[in-house]
Amino acid sequence: MKMPMNFRTLALGTVLALSSSAIADVTGWLNWRGPNQNGTSDESNLPDTWAPGSDSQLWKYDLNGAGAPVIANGKLFIFGYGQFGDDPAEDVQETLLCLDANTGKKIWEKRFPDYISDVVYNRYGVGSPVIDSETGNVYLQTSNGRCVAFTPEGEAVWEISLIEKLARLTFPNGRTGSPAVFENLVIFHCVTANWGTTGPARDRFYAFDKLSGELVWYSTPGVRPVDSSFSMPVFGLLGGQAVFYAGTGCGNVVCVNARTGKPVWRFQLSQGGVNSQILLHGTDKLIALHGKENIDATSKGRLVCLKIPTEYPKEQLVLDPKVEIWRNNDHIGFTSSPILVKDRVYTTNFTGELIAVDAESGKTLWQDKQAPDQIHASPIYGDGKIYAPWFEGSFVITKPSDKEAEILSHAEIKSSDGSGVKCLAAPTILNGKVYLSTRDGLYCFGLNNNLSAKTSHEAAKPNVGPISQLQIVPAEFAIAPGQKQEFQVWGLDKTGIRVSIITDGLNWQKFIPPTAKVKAKVDATLDTKTGTVSADDNAIISAGALKVSYKGMSATTRGRVHAGSGYSENFEAVPLKMESPAGEKVNFPPLAWLGARIKWYILEKDDSKVIANRLDNVLFQRTMNFFGDPEMNNYVLSADVMTDGNRRIKSTVGLVNQRYLITLAGNQNILEISSNHERVKSSVKFPIKANTWYSMKTHVQSNADGSGKVRAKAWPRGEDEPTEWTIEVPVKRVHPKGSAGVFAFSPQAQKRVFLDNIRIDTAK
Repeated sequence: MKMPMNFRTLALGTVLALSSSAIADVTGWLNWRGPNQNGTSDESNLPDTWAPGSDSQLWKYDLNGAGAPVIANGKLFIFGYGQFGDDPAEDVQETLLCLDANTGKKIWEKRFPDYISDVVYNRYGVGSPVIDSETGNVYLQTSNGRCVAFTPEGEAVWEISLIEKLARLTFPNGRTGSPAVFENLVIFHCVTANWGTTGPARDRFYAFDKLSGELVWYSTPGVRPVDSSFSMPVFGLLGGQAVFYAGTGCGNVVCVNARTGKPVWRFQLSQGGVNSQILLHGTDKLIALHGKENIDATSKGRLVCLKIPTEYPKEQLVLDPKVEIWRNNDHIGFTSSPILVKDRVYTTNFTGELIAVDAESGKTLWQDKQAPDQIHASPIYGDGKIYAPWFEGSFVITKPSDKEAEILSHAEIKSSDGSGVKCLAAPTILNGKVYLSTRDGLYCFGLNNNLSAKTSHEAAKPNVGPISQLQIVPAEFAIAPGQKQEFQVWGLDKTGIRVSIITDGLNWQKFIPPTAKVKAKVDATLDTKTGTVSADDNAIISAGALKVSYKGMSATTRGRVHAGSGYSENFEAVPLKMESPAGEKVNFPPLAWLGARIKWYILEKDDSKVIANRLDNVLFQRTMNFFGDPEMNNYVLSADVMTDGNRRIKSTVGLVNQRYLITLAGNQNILEISSNHERVKSSVKFPIKANTWYSMKTHVQSNADGSGKVRAKAWPRGEDEPTEWTIEVPVKRVHPKGSAGVFAFSPQAQKRVFLDNIRIDTAK
C-alpha cells in the first residue's frame, strides 16, 4: 500500500529539496539509457568479443527478461517474469530481482501477480527499473500499472495501483517502459482514462514524490492517442526551465516542464505511437525516430532532426513542420531507440540493419545487414564499439567508422531446443562489464573485476529564487466516507524549484473551474485555513476541485469521494436532462466513477433508471470502470445485471471485486471468474436469456496463509437468493485487496448491458 505521509518523510523530503550541497551517494548505470541519456558509456577496456558459455562470460542468471538491468553500488536490479511453482497459469508472475552485480548471486526478489489486465504472458517484463541517485531507491512500473518503490535492501517504500487509482489502460502487448527520476520526483508514462478533464483516454505523465508516493503533478501534453507509448523522459534545460522530451501515443514529440508538468510544446511526428527514446543533440536540436505511418507520406518510419525553441513560451506551442532540419527515410524503428555518439547517430532498423547517420546533415553513411529483423532491443555504445542485441537471438559487436561497420564478434544465443533466444532489451555497461538480458537469462561478460561498493560526489548547488508560484501536493486525492485528506502547499520559484512549505496565510475554497463541463463540488467539509478536507460517514460519491490562494498567487487540486462499504446506487435520483445521439433521455454516471462518463449512460429501462454502456464508439465496446478504493478488502459487491441481444448474440456484463472479474458471458452462457485470463479463469454453465434481469453477488475470501477463494452467485431477479454460491474458485495467492468496479463487453458495439441496484457491503 502507499505509505501515509508522516513527519519523518516530510522532513527528509524538505532536506533533499532545499539542501544547497546535497551529496549523491549512488553512482552507476541508474537508468536503461545510461548516464548520458543517449545509450552511450564513457568507459574504456570493454570486451571486443563474446559468445555464450565462452571464457569471457562471467556468469548467467536464469530469468525471462525483456528490460535492461540497472546497477548502483554493486547491486543490479532487473525486471522479468517466471513460473514460480507447478501451475503454468497461476504461478506465472513478474519479478523484480536484486543481484550481486559481480557474481550474479541473488540478494532479494519481489514478485507481482498480474490482475485484471489484458497483457499476454509473453509480453510480461517489458520494461526497466530506475534507481534514484540520492537514496538508492529503485522504482518500477509493472505491466499492469502497479508502481512500486523499494529501498536498496528490498524494503517496501510505497505502492500505487494506477489501474485502480487513475484508470490506467492496459494493452495485450504490455507496452510498459521505465520510470524516470528527476530531483524529488519519479515520473511514470502511461495512457489513462480518469475522471473529469482527464476522463478521455490520453497519453499522460504522472509525477509522484519519490519518498512519499504522493502525486505532485500530472500532464497531458498531446492529443487523442491511437496507440500507447513507453518512451522515457529525456531531461534538459529550456530558457532556464528544467524540461523533458518524450514521444507519445498520439504520434507527437512533446516538451514538458519537469518540475510542474506544464506542457511546453509538441510536434506531430507520426500517425502512430512514438516509442523510441528522443535524443537531445546540443542545446537546440532533437533527433527522433518512429516506425508508424508518416503524416505527410504513405511510407512508414522516419528519423528526423528538429530545431527546437530556445525560449520558454508562456503557453504550449504546436511546432510547425518547418522546424525539421533534416529527415532520413531509411529508418523504421518501432520500439528500438537510437544512440548518439558525438555527431553520429546509430540505429537498428526493423529489417535487421545497423545504420549510421551524420547527425548534422542526416545523410546515411552506411547500412549493415546484421539480422533478419529487430523488435524493441536497442544498441549501446562504449569504448568505440556498438553492442547490438537482435530479436531472433544474436548479439553483434561492431566497430564503426564513417565508411563501414567492422564486425568484431557475432554470437548466436540458442535455447536448449536449438531455437534462437529472443533479445528484447538494451545491454548495460558498467566497470568493464556488459550485461545482456534475454528471454533465456541475464548474461554478464567482460572484465573480471569487482564493482566498487560506493562512491560519492557533490551535487550541483541549486540557485533558488523567491516564491513566485504555488504547488499543492497531492495534485489529486481520493477519500472514502469517514476519511480526510491533508495537503502540503509548496512555494516554488519561477523555475519550479521548491523554496519552502507554506502553512500560514493560506485561503482555501471549493472551486469550480470556469471551463468545467460538469459544475460539481466534492461532498466533504473543507477547513478554509488548513485545507484539510473531511468526508463524513454519510458523504455521497462525488468529485470536485479545491483552490488555495496566497499573496496574489493560487493553485488548485482536485479529488473525489469514492465508494466504500455501505455504498448503494439505484440511479433513481438522477434527472435525465440530456439527449443521447440516438434520441434517448439520458444523463452521465457519477463523476467519481473513473473513466465512466464517456462510456456509460444513465437511462430509463423497464420502468426504472439504470446504467447502460454506450455503443456510439466501437473503441469502447469493452470497458472496466472503478468507483472504489484499491485498499478495499473483504466486501460483498452485488448488482442487478442484464444483457441485450437475442439467441445469436448477447453481451457480457460483470462486476470487479478485489481485482477479480466476475461476469455473466451471454454468448457462452457461463458465469465466469477471472483475473488476467491467462492467470485465473474458471466458469460454470449458466443459461442467460437476453433482456432478462439477474441478480449477482460476489465476494473474495482471504486466508491467513495467503490463499483464498473467489465466489459468486447469480439468479433470476425476483426469485429467492440461492443459499450456496454458484461458483467458488480456490486460488493459491489471493489478491488481498482491490477496488470495486463494473464491466461491459459488447462485441462490435452491437448489444448493450445494463446494471442497477449496485451495493457494497462488509462481508459477515
